[in-house]
Amino acid sequence: MSLNIEIQYDVKPFNGVNKVFNEAQEILITKKDVTNGTPKFNEEHEKSQSASKEKWGKDIEFLLSCIALSVGLGNVWRFPFTALENGGGAFILPYIIVLIFVGKPLYYMELVLGQFSSRGCIKVYDMSPAMRGIGVGQVISTCFVTTYYASLMALTIHYFLVSFKDPLPWSMCKEEWNVSCIDSSSIISNISSMKIKSSTELYFIKDVLREENITGGGIGVPNWQLCACLIVTWTIISCILIKGIKSSGKASYILASFPYFVMIILLIRALTLEGAMDGIKYLFTPQWDKILEANVWYAAITQVFYSLAVCFGSIIMYSSYNRFNQNIYRDVNTITILDTCTSLLAGLIIFGILGHLAFVMKVDISEVTKSNIALAFMAYPETISKIDLFPQFFSAVFFVMLFILGMGSNIGMCGCIITVVRDKFPQIPCWKVVLTIAGIGIAIGSLYTTPYGQYLINFLDFYGASFVALILSIVELLTVSWIYGVDRFCGDIEFMLKRKTGLYWRICWAFITPFMMIGIFLYFIATWRTLTYQGIEYSSKMHKFGWFISFFCLSHLIIIIFYEIFKEKCKLSIHSIVNAFKPSSSWGPLEPGKLQEYKEFVMLRKADIKKQRSLFKKIKQNVFGK
Repeated sequence: MSLNIEIQYDVKPFNGVNKVFNEAQEILITKKDVTNGTPKFNEEHEKSQSASKEKWGKDIEFLLSCIALSVGLGNVWRFPFTALENGGGAFILPYIIVLIFVGKPLYYMELVLGQFSSRGCIKVYDMSPAMRGIGVGQVISTCFVTTYYASLMALTIHYFLVSFKDPLPWSMCKEEWNVSCIDSSSIISNISSMKIKSSTELYFIKDVLREENITGGGIGVPNWQLCACLIVTWTIISCILIKGIKSSGKASYILASFPYFVMIILLIRALTLEGAMDGIKYLFTPQWDKILEANVWYAAITQVFYSLAVCFGSIIMYSSYNRFNQNIYRDVNTITILDTCTSLLAGLIIFGILGHLAFVMKVDISEVTKSNIALAFMAYPETISKIDLFPQFFSAVFFVMLFILGMGSNIGMCGCIITVVRDKFPQIPCWKVVLTIAGIGIAIGSLYTTPYGQYLINFLDFYGASFVALILSIVELLTVSWIYGVDRFCGDIEFMLKRKTGLYWRICWAFITPFMMIGIFLYFIATWRTLTYQGIEYSSKMHKFGWFISFFCLSHLIIIIFYEIFKEKCKLSIHSIVNAFKPSSSWGPLEPGKLQEYKEFVMLRKADIKKQRSLFKKIKQNVFGK
């Protein structure tokens, strides 16, 4: 219920009196009715209006940026081998089911939050201020990922540069390696049975990473060549983001389209290789006995989760620059379908090539496969070195594609951090924020170019990203669905897009998606294994430090909840708890005119909804509406 105050007078006020009356009315309107907690314009909102929110130059730039963010390295090297390890063709069914009931609902939810509020991933929780810790944790986690993601892109630059050498540097063994080695360019039968290593593997470990015995002391000296590549990476990122979305939006045309051009070239080449169809058949042959195993569904959920890049704040950031009524309902279907098709396309390419490799080596395809980072920098280069016709061309094109795929994701993560900073300090020019982030990224990223670099990346990826993101995603989903409310959220969609929200979305947000996400977490805990790198366990000190990182990311959840509850009267009460979880006075569209319309819309909607007393009816109303 709003505070309605009418001032009536039967005089003809002169200018001075008229000014006084106008100011009095303005003061009354900008007050917040503390008694009933009705949101009104306030000083915080007016301050946020002092800096106008940037918008995409064209709607297509938003769509392409989201495609570049979501379609990344995980599609190229993670999906095919995740499928292979979890039933081949049988994995596709759980993957599609999870995409429909987890991936799409989470993606659409974040698109709506960003576009509706025009806020970054922290201020978007003005819808429930006590839960702003979710956004803080996501930003910290994104910072960890951004630093080491850039170092992986530096590796792709290194491989691109050396791809022009003839022969390819990893195709031949070197005497200084002083180990049993076989040239990767050779066609060897049943190489896995020999106690020797390929030149590709040794080149990556000894020449590129320069890995020492990881049980030794210290992390070693940074590789100056990789450091130079890291500086190039951050220079390109800075140039793309220097003018905010005005420049990154233009770059999205290349970031989103060029990888498909390369993948089509690679697909054509892969399908023309002898034995390629055997590899593709191997990928898509279902192993139905695995479809009921819990780990297969766990793998499907994590693949969808990380492939779409949900719950890291980047999607909210991108959509916050949209027009208020842009058709994101169409966009979410386009992006999720394209993401899945890209994963399948990558599977065709990878297993076409590996099928050929297995054919010429006369071994089973499972003996020529590697996963994770080893796939990108060991299995692929080894396969390329066996191509007779222009291997330098295929190598250069492949690593350009990897770089652009990584760049699209890194641009999104950096953009998320920039938006959060500028939401808080709008007076700081974008270029200053960008250069500061780049400087910090280079300083931290140099640690990943040391012999212990991959050891540190594996460590931070688990404690600073994967584990944290899983918990924060569950809390985010429950906040929107059960604290803010599914029905109110659907009302916001109706106000913004002028369309009713279907039963599918309501049931997913309220029940199916939370149930599946919590199931992931419980399975994750039940199957807990000590973190290792190359079969070697991390020390107890490293594990303690890792848990400290996770605690630091997640502690903001509790800290901010207590802060919001006690910030007014410094005492605990039902009233202070309820107010801490209610939308703040500035919640709603950023544009003042739209915000006023929204307040009126909310009041009319509240008046039209009956208050329920029983818990069952409240739950029913939250999910299905009035």
